[in-house]
Amino acid sequence: MYQFSYAEIMEDGVADAKDRERQVLNRSIELLGAARDKREYSREAIEALFYTRRIWIRFIEDLKQPENQLDTELRANLISIAIWILKECDRIRKRQSDNFQGIIDVTTIIRDGLK
Repeated sequence: MYQFSYAEIMEDGVADAKDRERQVLNRSIELLGAARDKREYSREAIEALFYTRRIWIRFIEDLKQPENQLDTELRANLISIAIWILKECDRIRKRQSDNFQGIIDVTTIIRDGLK
């Protein structure tokens, strides 16, 4: 039988959480890329926007929790980025923009920072 220290378990938990976050961000990037490539407001765009909105809303909810261990300034910056992404998604949905690439670029930066 294995015995692990609390620190080891917590470290694994954080690593698993970061991996899951990378996976959902990768999926968002894939969906946004497919929507961008269609060059029109399509089913792919609807799916990409819906998925992207869901994950960023969830990230905001997590970042607002007092138990979140990220530095307060970093949490505030990530919430600001999330709000920008949500606004861009809304502008695309209203057909006021087609800035899929901007959302992809910002999401890629955030994903790459999770290492």
